[in-house]
Amino acid sequence: MRFQVKLVMFDLDGTLLDTAPQIAEAANRMLVGLGKPMLPQAQISSYIGEGVQTLIKRCLTGDMHAEPEAALFDQAQPLYHDFYVAHANDSQPFNGVVPALQQLKAHGYLLACVTNKPEAFTLPLLEKAGLSDFFAIVVSGDSLPKKKPDPMQLLHICQKLAVLPAEAMLVGDSETDIQAAHAAGCFVVTVPYGYNQGRAIDVATVDATVQQLTELVNLLELPALLKRGLEKTIPIS
Repeated sequence: MRFQVKLVMFDLDGTLLDTAPQIAEAANRMLVGLGKPMLPQAQISSYIGEGVQTLIKRCLTGDMHAEPEAALFDQAQPLYHDFYVAHANDSQPFNGVVPALQQLKAHGYLLACVTNKPEAFTLPLLEKAGLSDFFAIVVSGDSLPKKKPDPMQLLHICQKLAVLPAEAMLVGDSETDIQAAHAAGCFVVTVPYGYNQGRAIDVATVDATVQQLTELVNLLELPALLKRGLEKTIPIS
């Protein structure tokens, strides 16, 4: 089965970029600054996926859902922010990301990036990694009133690019991405190497999985408007 889509949207952390080392370092510097013990990178990685404020709360409490004291949280945010700003751009794309984006763009797909990370971090990260020019639109965690798992970001991208949700696909690494895609009415494909809060993806809830992003093109039909002109020159398998 190949999916007939015009638009492919990508999550950022854990899908395009390996941001966990820099996030963990910033979180641990924050904890040290507050007189708290450092946490293992694997534990901090399991906290990634629902935005920076949620990440900070989880690091402060050691719990996925607990709320820290408001004063402590207010003290923690600038500590995390200052260190992460200085080192975030050290994050690197996962294997296969750049050639996959090149391949998809050459085939005529619209590409977008949708993340719960704040725009102040997102845009410099994409620029430094050399990924910015691939995307027709980038929607960050603070671009709209709601973010994943709410479908608002995905529906906004579809509207801006004049694509129906049924003609769009989200590629991500977490349950947050799966829920957002289902709510929006998009296809969803996942990768196994990301940050799904320390859990394996339930493959029964997704349309497909790929080991790395270069496999994506083999799942997709060429966009209908471009297929006639491209099918003789660009192989799709």
